Amino acid sequence: MSATRVLVLNSGSSSVKYQLLDMRDSSRLAMGLVERIGEEGSRLRHTPQGGGSREWTGPIADHDAALKAVAEELSKDGLGLDSPELAAIGHRVVHGGKTFTEPTVIDEAVLAEIERLIPVAPLHNPANLTGIRTARALRPDLPQVAVFDTAFHTTMPESAARYAIDVETADAHRIRRYGFHGTSHAYVSRATAKLLGKAPEEVNVIVLHLGNGASASAVRGGRCVDTSMGLTPLEGLVMGTRSGDMDPAVIFHLMRVGKMSTDEIDTLLNKKSGLIGLCGDNDMREIRRRVDEGDEQAKLAFDIYIHRLKKYIGAYYAVLGRVDAIAFTAGVGENAARVREAAVAGLESLGLAVDDALNAVRSDEPRLISPADARVAVAVVPTDEELEIATQAYALVEEEKATEQ
Repeated sequence: MSATRVLVLNSGSSSVKYQLLDMRDSSRLAMGLVERIGEEGSRLRHTPQGGGSREWTGPIADHDAALKAVAEELSKDGLGLDSPELAAIGHRVVHGGKTFTEPTVIDEAVLAEIERLIPVAPLHNPANLTGIRTARALRPDLPQVAVFDTAFHTTMPESAARYAIDVETADAHRIRRYGFHGTSHAYVSRATAKLLGKAPEEVNVIVLHLGNGASASAVRGGRCVDTSMGLTPLEGLVMGTRSGDMDPAVIFHLMRVGKMSTDEIDTLLNKKSGLIGLCGDNDMREIRRRVDEGDEQAKLAFDIYIHRLKKYIGAYYAVLGRVDAIAFTAGVGENAARVREAAVAGLESLGLAVDDALNAVRSDEPRLISPADARVAVAVVPTDEELEIATQAYALVEEEKATEQ
């Protein structure tokens, strides 16, 4: 029997998320999280297929120890990394620049290029590299595949990807719009087409990935033509702790008048802005509770969040020319009915509306929440980045095996 399992790893600076999937039916055989790596109180939470989570607390010094602990937990369920049924390990890599436009089997040259991109992804690529190197050391014989968050957005035309600054300066420092959450946007745009009973090539979709980090994309016929995040994940929508769009001269003002350092401004815009900067909360559930109790600060934060969302919906409607569907996804997009309702309210002339009863339904399944006669479908499509990574990794490995035969 050919190997059909893929282990998906998402390595952060102090954490490793993982899922083991069987690609015969896309089932999850196990999933888990190692957190606080290298800190006191390191913890591993492991859930095999069928439930019955196990939790382990103890010293986990580094990513090597973390992956060995993961391998041990998988072995307890008969799913060890030494299994001949394991076809590949798929790695989430945040930044692939212009170089990586599709999933890529990892070798030394690929590792070197991911490392070269660290200046444009200093918080993410180093951790991704650590996870890759550790996994390769544990299973040097196994194909390891990098799936890049930026890859889906590399189809953007230069008119969307370029910033209007001096071209030589931009090229010298690799300054352009790269976009992020691409794995989610790819999965959700295809799943939305399937929900409509059409091929991705037939459908124009605006995808709204709304979590603590948030981004929008305009997808024409299965290809991204614009996205809200830019050189970094800071640009675009109002997020949990990030500002999103603003006049770049604010930075100069804070340096000159506020006497703030580069690091202080970086922390302000990435960690102390967005919803938490506006009202002290970055949990949409808590913000809505405060709004319902008459909290004016929370109401203003919510209104600013929705105003920015509407601007991007309108802008991407104009970019696409024809919109077949708008898809809400990620934590807020999938669960906050009030956000979905407010985002399309007043846009009836664009063919957008939600059915109150359908919008109120909570479900883990993709679903339409627009009236049956709506000109533009409004959908809620739960994202599945791990399945997308596993699917891309497995397809690439199978393709390479077929080529070799």
